[in-house]
Amino acid sequence: MLKCQRHLFDIPNDVAYFNTAYMSPLLTKVVEEVDRGIRLKSQPWNLKTSHFFDEVNLARKIFSSLMHCSHENIALVPSASYGIETAAKNIKLKPNNVVIVLEDQFPSNVYAWRRSAQKSGAMLKKVKKKEGVAITDCILNEMDEKCAVVSIPHVLWTSGICIDLLKIRNRCNLLNAKLVLDLTQSAGAFDFDFSAIKPDFAVVANYKWMLGPYSTGFLYVSPDFCTGEPLEEGWITKEDSKDFSTLVDYKDEYEAGAVRYDVGERANFALVPGVVSALEQISAWGVRNIEDTLRIRNKQLCRRLEKIGLSILADEDRGPHYVCAKLPSATRKDFLDQLAKKNIYISERGGFLRITPHLWNDQNDFDQLIEGLSSSL
Repeated sequence: MLKCQRHLFDIPNDVAYFNTAYMSPLLTKVVEEVDRGIRLKSQPWNLKTSHFFDEVNLARKIFSSLMHCSHENIALVPSASYGIETAAKNIKLKPNNVVIVLEDQFPSNVYAWRRSAQKSGAMLKKVKKKEGVAITDCILNEMDEKCAVVSIPHVLWTSGICIDLLKIRNRCNLLNAKLVLDLTQSAGAFDFDFSAIKPDFAVVANYKWMLGPYSTGFLYVSPDFCTGEPLEEGWITKEDSKDFSTLVDYKDEYEAGAVRYDVGERANFALVPGVVSALEQISAWGVRNIEDTLRIRNKQLCRRLEKIGLSILADEDRGPHYVCAKLPSATRKDFLDQLAKKNIYISERGGFLRITPHLWNDQNDFDQLIEGLSSSL
């Protein structure tokens, strides 16, 4: 169990923030590093070639160590949609192929596949959770010889429902189907082992559980796709790009690995230092320690929520870092506004109260939440 880490964030004592799944606050030292980075741009004569490469590569290496994979398989991207679009561009669909997604999946995970399916004559199939059937089994039941791609999250953003990715991977292997993951709602709070799950592509946006700046993220690319086609042709992804004096000697060859998929202007002097700082803190805490701490605290919270009459998704069905309660039918429409007036912040998605604590939450926060929900619902 990790102790409360509130002192590392700029969160007023009277604010009970339980909305990590929407957007995490930044660590104070992340803000300081972002400030340092943006000030570097204010005096560009101090910029060196190393500023375009060193912190980017450090971020790549720390993230890969957290995910138990090689840094050569990691690209820097600005968003989940950028990663999903990269996957859709490089996985060639055929007529009558099926791409499986979840019903109510986040839009960034759907639009690229919908367009790709329309162009190729493939079909996009949305899997719905059935009463009394685990979501993993619902997906497995829809996977047959026509299945070419399974593009899913680990945790569904609306309800916190959790998928057994190893089971899905095993079925993909049998069907020769590709596995594409959006881990934005769990990476940083759940210990992933890419060497075991072996996704073909896996994208993570940093602004939630990775505690990083907005418009930054990572894309894992399996070795099978490291020679694919990027969304853009950036100069910095080509061989010998560190030698600025020879950039007009245009190259066809890319740097080895997933670097070819890096977003343009990836060096982002303002944000990358903040990404590195957040990664270093997560690494210092340990993802498994974060996961275990949130699991224990959330079990305690669930018991308290049930005592005030809320129906909670069972522990075995949800991500350990997520608490989702079915929104009571008689709930007043302005209840979130009423909670915000009391400095309590949660969200509502798809008929669920979404309560997502993190290490900054202390006992006073949990007491404040229970009291606020009791009087507002």
